[in-house]
Amino acid sequence: MFIVSLNYIKPLEEVDGFISEHVAFLDEQYRLGHFLLSGRKQPRSGGVILASVKDRVKLEQILAQDPFQREKLASYEVTEFLPTKSSDALAFLIET
Repeated sequence: MFIVSLNYIKPLEEVDGFISEHVAFLDEQYRLGHFLLSGRKQPRSGGVILASVKDRVKLEQILAQDPFQREKLASYEVTEFLPTKSSDALAFLIET
């Protein structure tokens, strides 16, 4: 599992021009089962994605399709983690 932290590197006016394409990209990744959760940072400096992709190379290939990356609007920090504890509601995320 991975946490992807996006940080905008261009003005919000430029980012906003690609929001609809970015949302379509996210929708497709949810449909494919690659993403579990995503949202904006507050204050609005970027976003966070929780990805269930098992392979970092595969995740990087997926992220390369994001319009924010394609247009060089954001930088991406990818952190792999192995969840070992959760609330009951998120127990399905714990790998056995």
